[in-house]
Amino acid sequence: MDWYTQLDKQITDYLPDLRVECDEPMSRHSSFRIGGPARRMAFPERGEQLVLLLGFAEECGARPLVIGNGTNLLVPDEGLDRLVVNTSAMSRLEPGPESCTIRAEAGVSLTRLADFACKQGLTGLEFAHGIPGTLGGAVCMNAGAYDGEMKQVVQSVTLLFPEEGVRTLSCEEMDFGYRHSLLSDRPDGVVLSAVLRLAEGNEDEIREKMRSLMARRKASQPLEYPSAGSTFKRPTGYFAGTLIDQCGLKGLTVGGAQVSEKHAGFVINLGGATCADVTELIRQVQDRVFAEKGVRLEPEVKIIES
Repeated sequence: MDWYTQLDKQITDYLPDLRVECDEPMSRHSSFRIGGPARRMAFPERGEQLVLLLGFAEECGARPLVIGNGTNLLVPDEGLDRLVVNTSAMSRLEPGPESCTIRAEAGVSLTRLADFACKQGLTGLEFAHGIPGTLGGAVCMNAGAYDGEMKQVVQSVTLLFPEEGVRTLSCEEMDFGYRHSLLSDRPDGVVLSAVLRLAEGNEDEIREKMRSLMARRKASQPLEYPSAGSTFKRPTGYFAGTLIDQCGLKGLTVGGAQVSEKHAGFVINLGGATCADVTELIRQVQDRVFAEKGVRLEPEVKIIES
């Protein structure tokens, strides 16, 4: 029996209220707007559903892929013979257990999270306002921008580990580094929620800082095209976009994929780009920068295997 037939039966029997789509195009759930169909995509609304679903997936051999808004993913054109778990409906957001804290589920968008903090008069999340991902993904990769990163605001994270069950870890235990967390080495772990510790601030000043950062982002980044944000991690001592620009690679195009002429650190989808176009363009950029600058660029975008 196929894994998805087994999984369908488990869901029908034990999670009848869980929304599941068959052969759902990943291009609808990726900011690159690239990717073939996922054999199954589930949309849990509560942590309890997610825990049960991942247990069933393990029993059936479904190889789950947990995503949020898909803002850092590049998905194969042929699709995924896997269960994709879309956490965007897990979006509860509320004041935390202590003063100046917020508790949020994994599917809460960073924009909504920063807005909520602002309305509570809490400062510290302004940097996150323009980052298009969700809290879960941001915790996994210690997302950051404009001198801010999740490490600065995370107090604790509640995670599900297949062999250990649900655990709550402190910021220190999460082992945050540049675009790194404990989950970089433990990709089987899944973020359920987090508590963020912020500081008291002035709502008007917080709002103005968010507006200012968003204006900088719009002025310097190709937000009018589908992309996965910064394509490469920042190499030690350099900026990826600067190296790419110095190599004369702005505007380099493969199929529908292009090194943005506005910001060389972004690979964009001009329209109709395939996963193969993007991966070939990434390879060409890596090879040219290494040949001319001696620096090997490492992708920040997560390239998913089918």
